[in-house]
Amino acid sequence: MAHKKPYLPQKTCSTCQRPFSWRKKWEACWDEVKYCSERCRRTSVKQAPNA
Repeated sequence: MAHKKPYLPQKTCSTCQRPFSWRKKWEACWDEVKYCSERCRRTSVKQAPNA
């Protein structure tokens, strides 16, 4: 069975550089989404230099 939604928008994750697709839970904030997962978001926060 083929994927039913092949034309969803995609972005590249800021941490792992992998492409990820739009999800319903990101409907209201798609422009602000930077990471493909919670794991990538947490890893990015840990890697940020202390100011």
